[in-house]
Amino acid sequence: MTRVLIAGLGNMGLSHALAHHHNPDATIVGLVNRSGHTDHADLQGYPVFTDFKAALAATRPDLAVIATYTDTHADFAIAAMQAGAHVFVEKPLAMTAAAAQRIVDTAQATRHKLVVGYILRHHPSWQRLIAEARGLGGPYVFRLNLNQQSTGATWDTHKSLMQTTSPIVDCGVHYVDVMCQITDSRPVRVHGMGLRLSDEIAPDMYNYGQFQVVFADGSVGWYEAGWGPMMSETAFFVKDIVSPNGAVSITDAGKGASDDVDGHTRVGGILVHRPEGDRLIEMAGEPGHQQLCDAEQAFMLRAISEDIDLSRHMADAVQSLAICLAADDSIRSGRPVTFEES
Repeated sequence: MTRVLIAGLGNMGLSHALAHHHNPDATIVGLVNRSGHTDHADLQGYPVFTDFKAALAATRPDLAVIATYTDTHADFAIAAMQAGAHVFVEKPLAMTAAAAQRIVDTAQATRHKLVVGYILRHHPSWQRLIAEARGLGGPYVFRLNLNQQSTGATWDTHKSLMQTTSPIVDCGVHYVDVMCQITDSRPVRVHGMGLRLSDEIAPDMYNYGQFQVVFADGSVGWYEAGWGPMMSETAFFVKDIVSPNGAVSITDAGKGASDDVDGHTRVGGILVHRPEGDRLIEMAGEPGHQQLCDAEQAFMLRAISEDIDLSRHMADAVQSLAICLAADDSIRSGRPVTFEES
């Protein structure tokens, strides 16, 4: 039985907590929340802490699930591993690529498992999308976006997130990770641009951004993300991968509103286009948000019990974050960012 401590009870943290609450191979030994309590009926009775490191010392978990704001990820993940716990950490992995690498280095030095919350890696439809795109052969053109017209509580959440992290970093790491899984190539150059569209966010933050990335194999990618009540509901979800041999696209037209969390992962249909003809793959019975979080945490538990090699997973997490952070730097500096060849 894996003893689990969960830090952060927002949208993702709550779902991860429920995943472990219902998993027979896990037992929750503590929750960490700034308020010091949780209102969710299923989580009543578990100890609740306000300080993560105090919770680590008191509960001595086998696994720490970190779903707090990004600026705490590095300190919390490293502290957990040094205290003897494996770690699941929500994306983005850290505030900087250097901090992300320190987390990975600590996992390797302490021989603890580190899984990053790339939820699309556990979605069968996205796995199929990646496999179909790889089957076409590169180089590739990636056209990916996720804009969210957010109001009320959702806009408040986005404004809170933007105290530390821009939309193209927070959401972009998912889709850049998809690019990297398809190309198997390193980034060469990133050029970004963005705009602050609201006086309700910090003067040095922007709530709309887009960037272009060039890979060493010649592939090129575009990603766009915007948050706020001013964002358009038109073409808010574009997922196209083009190659010399055809294209693969998500076709689902029934995605609902742009701030529907389940809609962000739903595929519905995959259209594979080749010059000789098109093929539509219907993806029925797709998992919802909670089912995907259940799958993520089940994989985390298997990684521990089966000693799964996570080297590629950790390297991909650092690389996808580095690309998005380079885009953020390009937006702020007004200059392209070039990656040194490793």
